[in-house]
Amino acid sequence: MRLSYTRPLLPKPSILLSLLSLLASMGSLLPALANAQSNLPPSVEAVFSQTGVPQQAMSAIVIPASGGQPVLAHLSERPMNPASTMKLLTTLIALEELGPTFRWKTQILTDKPVKKDSYTGNLYLRGGGDPNLTLEKLGSMLRALRQQGFRKIRGDIILDRSYLQPERPDVGAPNFDEYPDAYYNVIPDALLVNNNLMNLGIDAGTDKINVRLGTPLDKLKVTSHLHFNDLPCSAWEKEWLPPAIDYATTPAGMTEVTLNGGFPRRCKINNSINILDRNHYIAYAIRALWQEMGGSWQGEVHDGKVPANAVVVVERTSETLADIIRIINKQSDNTMARMLFMTLGTESANKPVSNSLEAANTRIRQWLGKQNINDAGLVLENGSGLSRIERISPQQMAGILQVGARSNWNAEFSSSMPVASLDGTMRRRLKGSPAELRARIKTGTLKDVVAIAGYVRDINDQQWIVVATINHEDSIKAKSALDELISWVAAGRR
Repeated sequence: MRLSYTRPLLPKPSILLSLLSLLASMGSLLPALANAQSNLPPSVEAVFSQTGVPQQAMSAIVIPASGGQPVLAHLSERPMNPASTMKLLTTLIALEELGPTFRWKTQILTDKPVKKDSYTGNLYLRGGGDPNLTLEKLGSMLRALRQQGFRKIRGDIILDRSYLQPERPDVGAPNFDEYPDAYYNVIPDALLVNNNLMNLGIDAGTDKINVRLGTPLDKLKVTSHLHFNDLPCSAWEKEWLPPAIDYATTPAGMTEVTLNGGFPRRCKINNSINILDRNHYIAYAIRALWQEMGGSWQGEVHDGKVPANAVVVVERTSETLADIIRIINKQSDNTMARMLFMTLGTESANKPVSNSLEAANTRIRQWLGKQNINDAGLVLENGSGLSRIERISPQQMAGILQVGARSNWNAEFSSSMPVASLDGTMRRRLKGSPAELRARIKTGTLKDVVAIAGYVRDINDQQWIVVATINHEDSIKAKSALDELISWVAAGRR
């Protein structure tokens, strides 16, 4: 079928000039982006010219932190994969919604009395979503239990993870990449002890490879079948193979972890890996810690719920939210960010929450609406940026950072971000540049993504918001363009 084409009607020249004149007189009423520079600064363009990455792969905005018109808006309305800069959205909204003194609780409960030093019955360990529930914290809870007269425990330990929904989002989840045992890939749950990490110390000389288990885990044996290769120590992971696990068939049996692959000579490393079943991990940790305290335990670990008649005998609170977000943003901790995102959902007004992720998504969009930040094109998966599908535009991120600049919790939020050439993920970047110690920047890196977002104080002591994201298969080659943009702002070259 042939399609007909009708030429659009154009205004007469005199009418067109009148319209242009009217628009010119309405400059203050036009959207701020219309007055912003759309081309990248020449120094940033020069960096791109050396990388082979097209400038169109980058979206960026530079705008005063106190409000006003941007001085640069380069494709800034385009939704981009932000990598870990998405953590700024999660941490700021958590501060605004939960408050900087919010804490998580982990509890031990009983439903029977202790007789002399013996307890016969189930103990209940209820997780409250603590993003930093270390073995030391678990040990302090067990020590408090020991101080209350508990020594011999005859019964099972029931793990209650119902604070977050789903209770075990890690079960059946596809691998994000080829390193599923790496810490950055740990998926949270409400009772995540020590991030489920097992620490291995590997020390190779010229004729022997020694392996040491650095985590107190009872009933666990590590066997090494590692062989020497000729790689440098810096490339030790190249021939690392996923360890094999043979779980014990009885509570009294030993679980064996076997290491395979090649390892360099004269190389010494510490590697923390997430390979053990979570319930086994908690059981091994409790047995080891309890035995160190002179206690005995006859029983196993099971999933379940705390009964209504159970009584709290030990409670441990986490660090404050303000403390937690410093770890999240400075170290770019994915697991903690994901836990915080789910907490936003669980702590929402609508109870009970059937899915913490969906509830968090809804709560965040409601918050954005209250701040008059359009959520069109925004895609949220877990709030950490460790995602192939999450999207946010630089313009939206800049709006969030403007809210952060005027927030009651600005001090807590700003101090959580890495300082250029000083700490966190920015400690090695921008040394000797105009931005050194003047920029608080959250970084983001994924395959095909590099990004930055944060605050920059220029040489005139004016505070700016800088957001820039590059989505391209060779994006890592253009990371220097992001640094150059930050330096350009810090030097006041507008």
